Amino acid sequence: MKMTKRYYSLFDYNNDTFGGRVYKATLDAGFSCPNKPKCIYCLQIPKSKLSVEEQWQAEKQRIYRKDKNAKICAYFGIRTNTFCCAEELEHLIETAVNLGAFSLSIATRADCIDEEKAGILAGCSLPLTVELGLQTIHDKTAEIICRGHTFKDFLKGYELLKSRNIRVCVHIINGLPNENALMMLETAETLSRLKIDGIKIHSCHVMKGTMLENMYNSGEYTPISFDEYIDITVKQLTILPKETVIERLTGDGDKNFLIAPIWSKDKIAVLGGIDKKMAQLNVYQGQYFNYTPTD
Repeated sequence: MKMTKRYYSLFDYNNDTFGGRVYKATLDAGFSCPNKPKCIYCLQIPKSKLSVEEQWQAEKQRIYRKDKNAKICAYFGIRTNTFCCAEELEHLIETAVNLGAFSLSIATRADCIDEEKAGILAGCSLPLTVELGLQTIHDKTAEIICRGHTFKDFLKGYELLKSRNIRVCVHIINGLPNENALMMLETAETLSRLKIDGIKIHSCHVMKGTMLENMYNSGEYTPISFDEYIDITVKQLTILPKETVIERLTGDGDKNFLIAPIWSKDKIAVLGGIDKKMAQLNVYQGQYFNYTPTD
């Protein structure tokens, strides 16, 4: 395992595992979401008018302009991609195989994983990652953000996947309403004990047209600051196992709809701030693995 940064990045993981970079072709399978009402930060994204095959060809052209020999992952990252019947999930996997994808990544919710679907996913012939949106381990926060499932629900779906040796990447959000630094560290510490395969971290985004926008405008919600985000994320990295792949450390909120935090638009500044802070503190991912957060 080789780290080019002070944390184990997705770039490093792909080099170690596949001998080079793997590019993601983002695809919309057209599924919806079971959560009604939707999460308070959720921006409704219109379903693509193109078929999956047409989207793939467009994404391939975009990626090949960067690297004509690219390995490409079919990334179904929009909405809940196991909120479907077993036959539809089988078809989704078959489609990725038939497209010639190098690997497959499927984003979903843990409450949309059952025994049958876990079994179908386990039979995938491509290198597979299932991405589970958790956001927080704290059920009180989950109620505030209208997440629609508990941490117990997450564990059930997660364990169904891991019992079949399926690689799982977990999404969490820093700066959710009413969460302090200790609560965010507790989320990372709990996931560290699960020894998750991968993690995606980003700040909570206030998007136009969401319930969170109303809370922001009324003064009920104050976004996390740049410095707070850097400090907390660095601490989270130090308590995650060194083997956990850090697949994202900042989010790309649609700039046409993003209201706050404005600093999140500058991805380079966020990543640079994390690198700088880790260097200043001389810390690395996994340095305080098994650490129990305190004030």
